[in-house]
Amino acid sequence: MKKDSLADAVLDEKPEMTAEPDFAKGLAFLKSKIKTLPHQPGVYRMFDAADNCLYVGKARHLARRVTSYTQPNRLSNRLMQMVALTRKLEIAVTNSEVEALLLESNLIKQYRPRFNILLKDDKSFAYILITGDHDYPQMTKHRGAQKRKGQYFGPFASAGAVNRTLSSLSRAFLLRNCSDSYYDARSRPCLQYQIKRCTAPCVGMVSVADYDQQVAAAQKFLSGQSAAIQREYAKAMQEASDELDFETAAIWRNRIRALTAIQANQDINTDGLGDADIIALHRSGGQSCVQIFFIRSDTNFGNAAYFPKHETEAETADVLAAFIGQFYDERIPPAKILVSAQPAQTALLADALSRIAERKIEISTPQRGTRRQLMANAMKNAEEALARHQADSASQIRLLGQLAETFSLEAPPERIEIYDNSHIQGAHAIGAMVVAGREGFIKSAYRKFNMKSEGKYAASDGDDFAMMRQMIFRRFERALKEDPDRQLTSWPDLLLIDGGRGQLNAVHEVMDELGLDDIAIVAISKGPNRNAGKEQFHIRGQDSFTLPMDSPAMHFLQRLRDESHRFAIGTHRAKRTKQALSSPLDNVPGIGARRKKALLTHFGSARAVSRAGVRDLAAVEGISEAIARRIYDWFHQAGA
Repeated sequence: MKKDSLADAVLDEKPEMTAEPDFAKGLAFLKSKIKTLPHQPGVYRMFDAADNCLYVGKARHLARRVTSYTQPNRLSNRLMQMVALTRKLEIAVTNSEVEALLLESNLIKQYRPRFNILLKDDKSFAYILITGDHDYPQMTKHRGAQKRKGQYFGPFASAGAVNRTLSSLSRAFLLRNCSDSYYDARSRPCLQYQIKRCTAPCVGMVSVADYDQQVAAAQKFLSGQSAAIQREYAKAMQEASDELDFETAAIWRNRIRALTAIQANQDINTDGLGDADIIALHRSGGQSCVQIFFIRSDTNFGNAAYFPKHETEAETADVLAAFIGQFYDERIPPAKILVSAQPAQTALLADALSRIAERKIEISTPQRGTRRQLMANAMKNAEEALARHQADSASQIRLLGQLAETFSLEAPPERIEIYDNSHIQGAHAIGAMVVAGREGFIKSAYRKFNMKSEGKYAASDGDDFAMMRQMIFRRFERALKEDPDRQLTSWPDLLLIDGGRGQLNAVHEVMDELGLDDIAIVAISKGPNRNAGKEQFHIRGQDSFTLPMDSPAMHFLQRLRDESHRFAIGTHRAKRTKQALSSPLDNVPGIGARRKKALLTHFGSARAVSRAGVRDLAAVEGISEAIARRIYDWFHQAGA
């Protein structure tokens, strides 16, 4: 769907803050906007007074759909609460209902509205890529957007499965796995050639034509024609054996074994299915698990479990429709999608996915035969995954209850924020916030803070107290601006601070200034000799104390603290590495990667570039006299 085909409109009133949801006010607002709504397909977005997105929905007829929210006798309690909070309405008119569905899925992932069914999707699946932009294609693992030219095979549910498959493919087809820059720099064969996993095209050990045959065989195998490839290899092995060339026969034997190792990973019969995703939904106790199996070219590429967030009364058809729409928002669907139950508006969903894939997509529920057996297997996996998930959640809830008892909280905390910082003698200072709740760590809510040496609560010279003050101030000053009435769920019940009394007092100083004195704050520090298991806990107005080493609450708090350490240190290292690898040329206006490479190749170093004259700079390929003057002025006038 092209974005320029959408006509956007915004219907709102001046934001007005309210402490409690007011259904009459929300209802009056929606009624006031109905007359101006278009009688066309599109997407509508509802916002509260703090400009937080409440809901994203699609409609064949926008005016009629929004009108349905003004009929209280037809609304559930959940929808009545949503209407009560609504103070702003945005619409996007589309050319068709299919476009509306595509845009809806995109906006749900962007806004994460509290009243939508949400897919907590933080997984980026790996693919095998055989590149198509080089005379000697590379075979490698790929994640993310499929922008590079070439053929992609996958997705693989497990990174380990990709690595094992690539290892076997390298032994079978001898394709290079090195990057183009490494390839260009070779003057002799590398270890991959020595262990017979590459034919060393980098130094001309194989012709383009012969290498193309290797590539074609790998593509053929990954496209499902494995039997044909194995027959070819078996024939070659037999011919070498007949000619008493046993060394060559052994090579072909090893390549056949490599192919067999890949195929041996199959544990379900997928004959005749081709490319398909098997999606099974199991519900229990108000929660759902969606299990998805990836079948490509009759090969099982693994499975993954998802636990979409939805209201207890949500219909199964709606949950499946929301999952499919959001899951394939940034993924190309296979030709066949098998589902355990029909999603809402199946035909519309199939049309939308067909537009994404640019080919016909079939959504169906298996009724008999092999497909029915595959679905039964997926359903069993979904049921078991949900049982494990609920057991983990129950354990997490018990631990939260123990924290409430330990720290005398009124109720088990729904959201815990853990704060830590990391630096080396004040350099590359980073503050880190980790979040945990009923379902464990909420990684999408993690935040990092690059410490500022200016402004209020400036932090410099490695002052841990100042860093903690700044981090807490920036976190909660922004929260108060965005949600002054604290109606959202992003407010913590407990702050866990890595440090002792000094850090605790620094945090209280800031929270008192902001008027936030109702959030529990606990500092955790290492005990005598910094021994793990003897941590001290500090609460304002109380004596410091510890917990038994075998206490589940102690282990839970250690796990929370350790996760904040991991995130803070990892973020600090990433920042330090980025700055260490930076070049003075990175900041010169108009100098991109290509010109930077040309300058470094010509002069040998950034220092040599900074000392070069305009004429010398202009002699570099791709550097005009105007750009040469700009580079010269940058180094000699900006003092870089």
